[in-house]
Amino acid sequence: MLKSIAVLTSGGDSPGMNAATRAVVRTAAFEGVKVWGIYNGYQGMIDDEIHELTSRSVSDVIQRGGTFLGTARSDEFRTEAGRKKALENLKSHGIEGLVIIGGDGSLTGGSLLSKLGGMPIVGLPGTIDNDVWGTDYTIGADTAVNTILDAINKLRDTASSHRRIIVIEVMGRKSGWLAMMSGIAGGAEYILVPEAKFDLDQICRELKESYTDGRRYSIIVVAEGAGNGIEIGKQIGAKTGIDTRVSVLGHIQRGGSPSVEDRLKASILGERAALAVISGVSNVVFGFNSGKVVSIDLFDSVNNTKTLDPELVRLARVLA
Repeated sequence: MLKSIAVLTSGGDSPGMNAATRAVVRTAAFEGVKVWGIYNGYQGMIDDEIHELTSRSVSDVIQRGGTFLGTARSDEFRTEAGRKKALENLKSHGIEGLVIIGGDGSLTGGSLLSKLGGMPIVGLPGTIDNDVWGTDYTIGADTAVNTILDAINKLRDTASSHRRIIVIEVMGRKSGWLAMMSGIAGGAEYILVPEAKFDLDQICRELKESYTDGRRYSIIVVAEGAGNGIEIGKQIGAKTGIDTRVSVLGHIQRGGSPSVEDRLKASILGERAALAVISGVSNVVFGFNSGKVVSIDLFDSVNNTKTLDPELVRLARVLA
C-alpha cells in the first residue's frame, strides 16, 4: 500500500474536475494516505508547484466549475528531459503514485511519464468533448451539453420571432458528440459533425423549400471540426436569401457549476482512482460503460480513437 500520492488536472478545464479531485483527496485522507496537489498541470510538475492537500483543502469546491488546481500547457513536458525533471520532483516529495484527470492529450502525457518507470499512474477522463476511447462518459460533458442546450432554447425564441436561420457553432475539433447530443435534444434541423459528410448546397435547397412551405425558423448546430460556423452561416444566407445569424458559443461551454451527473460520476471515479493507485495499480483509466465503472488500459485509451455512434447520425437525419 502506498503512503503518498498526488493528483493533477491537465488540458482543457471541465466541470466536475473539482469533484473528482475532492474525491481523490478525501479518499486518500480516509485511508491514511498523504496526498499532494500539483498546480497548473504538467508545467506545475516541472516547476515543482506541488503542495500537500487535506480534506479541508477541498471544502467548498464540489459545486465549482473549472479546476482549483489550475491547468496549463507545457511544451517542456513533451521532451524526455522535461518528463524526467517532473518525475524527479514527484519523488523529491516522497510521492509514490499519481492520479491524472484530463482528456486524451493529458492521458497521453501520463502514458509517456509511465514509460520512464517507477511510479503507478491512474487516469480519469476529464473533457467536455466525451472523446476518450473506452468510456461512455467523460467528466464535464454532461454539464457542457446542457449549457449548449440552454443556448439553443434561447436562440430558438429569437429565430422564431424573426423567421431566421440560426447557426450555432459548438466545440468539438475531432469529435461531434457535443453537437450531436445537443442538436438532437434541442430539435435542430441540421447537425454538422466532423464524422459525417454533408452537402451544404443540398441543405440550402431544403431550407429554401421549407421556408416556402411556411417554416418560421431553422436551427443548425455545427461542431467546430466540421467547419467554421461564421463562414457556413454566410454561405447559407447567400444561397438561400434567408436572414441567417451565427452564434459561436466558445468557452462558455467549459464553465458553470457541474450538473448532478458530473458531480456524482466524478466523485465515484475519483474514489476508484485513489483506491487503485494506493493499491499500486498502474496504467489504467477509469470510466463508465453502460452505467458501470470500468477500467481501461491507459495505452489502449490513448492509442485508439473513439467514434461517434452512427445510430445517432442516423437518428438526427430522421428527426430533422
